[in-house]
Amino acid sequence: MATSDTPSTTRGLAAASAWLAGLSPRERRGVVIAAAALGLGLLWWLAIAPAWQTLRSAPARHATADAQLTRMQQLAQQAIALRAQSSAAAPARDEALRALEAATAGLGGNAQISVVGDRATLALRQTAPAALAQWLQQVRNNARLLPVESQLTRDAASGGWTGTLVVAGPPLATGN
Repeated sequence: MATSDTPSTTRGLAAASAWLAGLSPRERRGVVIAAAALGLGLLWWLAIAPAWQTLRSAPARHATADAQLTRMQQLAQQAIALRAQSSAAAPARDEALRALEAATAGLGGNAQISVVGDRATLALRQTAPAALAQWLQQVRNNARLLPVESQLTRDAASGGWTGTLVVAGPPLATGN
């Protein structure tokens, strides 16, 4: 079954063939070489170069994926540890207060803790962000207290935090 394009395609091929036949052998060889070079260039540009680039970037992408996998496995282990820790009984009030005091002592003279009822308020003066993060982690893990309120400002000159941070949780409740 012929399509409408077949006669014009056949005519175009016949005309190109006649034109090629009318050239001298040297000119024909030049046209064939030029067509082959053009074909090889298109093959490189459309098929080989993209695959080559993918192959060259594969080790870096593999390393990135490995790093992401390692990080996700670490986070999964932390989640498992936190889940196991949260299923254990909360520490008694005295244990929570000792953990709170120990964590606050790690901040040095830049912080002072006061406990009133079921809340503990940490007053900070130019405390380093890393030290505050470590304090929060220790309080969360050891005393099972979470931040419920904060009024912190960052000092542009020192980069430290100044203000107050309030933590609370079941260990500080009066019934515990």
